[in-house]
This record gives sequence, structure tokens and C-alpha cells, in this order.
Amino acid sequence: MSVLEILRWPDPKLSVVCDPVADVTSVRGLVGDMFDTMYDAPGRGLAAPQVGVLLRVFVMDVNWKTGEKTPVVCINPRIVAASDVLKTGDEGCLSITGVSASVTRPEAVTLEYIDLEGVLQVDALDGAAAKCAQHELDHLDGLVTFDRLEPAVRAELIAQFEAA
Repeated sequence: MSVLEILRWPDPKLSVVCDPVADVTSVRGLVGDMFDTMYDAPGRGLAAPQVGVLLRVFVMDVNWKTGEKTPVVCINPRIVAASDVLKTGDEGCLSITGVSASVTRPEAVTLEYIDLEGVLQVDALDGAAAKCAQHELDHLDGLVTFDRLEPAVRAELIAQFEAA
């Protein structure tokens, strides 16, 4: 496996809605490289468009920095339910280094996805896992954290990012 280059905002590939994965076996090598890249960065999640691949796949491991590795591969993910309770919290992004944005999202979600073995999974996520999955799913829909912000806050954080 290898560490891939992570695209930095405003790379146009980060604004593209990604295509579904037709064959799970076609992304196995990519997934391995994505985990190597995510752990090396070091991040808790990484979406395929962040490494220039416009397919609906992301990897995440929200616990590895504080405990055991628990890697998850999500192919063609979609949120099938979301809590009405919203939570606002800081989010970083491997494509927007040095900037943390306060983003409001549902506190819990139910995520449906295909795993690396081609099996349909349905997981109820909350806390860091819910936040991470929503963040990575945004990438698959061509969105970055800046797109979730009010215009004045967005402008301030973009200026901070560009100055870094």
C-alpha cells in the first residue's frame, strides 16, 4: 500500500458529486491506500475525492488515536435516518489543514453502505462516528466544511486558511 497525495481546497475535484462504485473489488487497492494516507495524515476519515478519485467511497477510524484501530470502509454510503437533535462541534479537514470550523449536524444517523466484502451494512452512529461519517459523506457530494458555514464565517475562515 502507499500514501497518496491529499488534495487541498479549492481543488475543483473537491466540488464534484462522486459516482457510485459499480464493483467493490475495483476499489480494494484504493481503500488500502486511503487507510495508509488517513493514518499518515493523521486523520480520522478520508473520502476518495480527497485523493482525486471521484467515487462514492470513504474510510474512517474514529477511535485509533485514543485506542485500538477500528477501520471502517463505506462504499456507496447514504444516510437513511437522522436524529432531530442537532449538535454543533468543531471539525477539521485533511483538505483544509490549519482551520477548524464549527458545524451543526444531526447528533445521530443511520448509515447504510456496502463493506469491502460487498455486504450491505446498516449502522446506527452517534458522537464522533456520526460526525465523521456525515463529514466524509459531504465530500462524496462535493461539499467541504466551508460550504456548511454562514457567509461571514466562511469568508473569515477562508482568509485564515489562505494566510496559513
